Amino acid sequence: MNFKSWLIHIGKSERSAKSYAGAISGVMSAWAKGAGLVTESLLEIQDYRVLQQVSSSLVEQVIFIQRNTKGNGMYSAALRNYEDYLRDITGEELAEDLEAIIQDDAIPTTEKSTFFNARVGQGKFRKALIDQWQGCAVTGFSDTRFLVASHIKPWKASNHKERLDPYNGLLLLPNLDKVFDLGYISFKETGEILIHDDLEEHALLGVSPSLTVKLDDQHQENMDYHRRQVFKH
Repeated sequence: MNFKSWLIHIGKSERSAKSYAGAISGVMSAWAKGAGLVTESLLEIQDYRVLQQVSSSLVEQVIFIQRNTKGNGMYSAALRNYEDYLRDITGEELAEDLEAIIQDDAIPTTEKSTFFNARVGQGKFRKALIDQWQGCAVTGFSDTRFLVASHIKPWKASNHKERLDPYNGLLLLPNLDKVFDLGYISFKETGEILIHDDLEEHALLGVSPSLTVKLDDQHQENMDYHRRQVFKH
């Protein structure tokens, strides 16, 4: 799936998808080349970590600052979305997390499979969420074959206890899991949904301002972290 198609897949309008993809392949690639940051199009970058390094320098260029201000943040939004795209399609972040489990001497060998399964949303973590929610935490959809065990506080930011804690998880439909994981939605302390402005045509993804989740006190700290650190501001 190319960048433009992915943008449409996550709820961007055709117009925005075309603008973001065109900005990355066009003027922003030219600015990056002019600054000596890349030799080819930004679309040739296939590692989100490399893109992060390039982006951190690109956003400091005078032409970027000027044009991004004039464009009401369109170019910075395009960069953020391209990073999300790379993280999503390459699976590198998952591979890194699984390798970290293997290398972590603090986790007994006999318990590594538990953390492996928790990272990919399976095993005891998933079962605990099914027992807790009995269906999608937001919509109530009850066929658990189609639901994803999603961490609230991201895996990388969590300690070992939090990674296995069912109160650091939501059982979600795949469409909701994706936009929650990428920070396009979050939930207030009272459970009402927060929808970022960048999630255009969100209704096509089944995302509605009327959606809510019932959060227990034990969820609140993790959801607060998600609102502050994951939800796009």
